[in-house]
Amino acid sequence: MCQINGNDLKEVRKTRPVLENITNKWSILILTVLCSEPARFNELRRRLDGITHKALADALKRLERNGLVNRKVMPTSPVSVEYSLTPLAKTLQEPFSALYDWALKHGPQVVQAQQEYDARQTEDVC
Repeated sequence: MCQINGNDLKEVRKTRPVLENITNKWSILILTVLCSEPARFNELRRRLDGITHKALADALKRLERNGLVNRKVMPTSPVSVEYSLTPLAKTLQEPFSALYDWALKHGPQVVQAQQEYDARQTEDVC
């Protein structure tokens, strides 16, 4: 599964800032939605159930700043904005797809582990 040697983690100072930017709460989901096609702000918001306007705006700005999202102002009335992946972000499609598929496949096992853990914690308190 993991081909990273624990002794090689001396490079963590280089990878940590990058990983923090692409693996935060909403970034993976935003990038996954944009993998299929560009989307406008409100479309992204509808597809990402639970995200607030501010959280989406902040995440899109951060992703644009990091070179992962293109922001294109459309000459419409009223003005609209479309977001799409940059070529750099497209290199994340394969690992994100694998992570998404893993979450679908193993999500029930994670939920079961959480329930078992919570039950043990309740037993310890009693």
